[in-house]
Amino acid sequence: MAIWAILIILVVIVFWLIQMYNNLVNLRNRVRNGFSQIDVQLTRRYDLIPNLIEAVKGYMGHERGTLEAVINARNSAVAGLKQAAADPADPKAIKALAAAENTLGGTLGRLFALTESYPDLKANQNMMQFQEELASTENKVAFARQAFNDAVMSYNNACQNFPSNVVANNFGFKLAEFLEIGEERKRDVPKVSFGQA
Repeated sequence: MAIWAILIILVVIVFWLIQMYNNLVNLRNRVRNGFSQIDVQLTRRYDLIPNLIEAVKGYMGHERGTLEAVINARNSAVAGLKQAAADPADPKAIKALAAAENTLGGTLGRLFALTESYPDLKANQNMMQFQEELASTENKVAFARQAFNDAVMSYNNACQNFPSNVVANNFGFKLAEFLEIGEERKRDVPKVSFGQA
């Protein structure tokens, strides 16, 4: 009888460990899925930027430094996105992406501030359309980032709470990083008025 009791207890423990392991895998996959939504929206944003630059280039030819800074920041952000997409649970990749996004946001802000000096550009339909598309995409990125950060929190909680932390530590589950993009004012889409001054 004692042997059966021990076997039943061991079977229960094994099934319990399997359940905790599977839960950690599911939560890690939610983090990856959450990041894939960010990937889609950021890729859309990055694809809009060259078209925006083309629309602005004819009006702002002598602002070449600003235009090049936007292009360089966009390229850095694309590289950061690719690195983070390879492993969304990699804290270094997520931090690098956040830094690249902050730089891109700053350069786009400077570009939009400069457009205020060009009345013809402010009235340009293409410019207004790109501005609207970027603003819409920024909102989608914010929602996707929130969903990703929620998935990261659930995953990290499972990796840190006892007893699942024992399973996480023994099977190489590492904490994921939240995607934080600068201060609140940096996260806002630059406000550009295309109305008359």
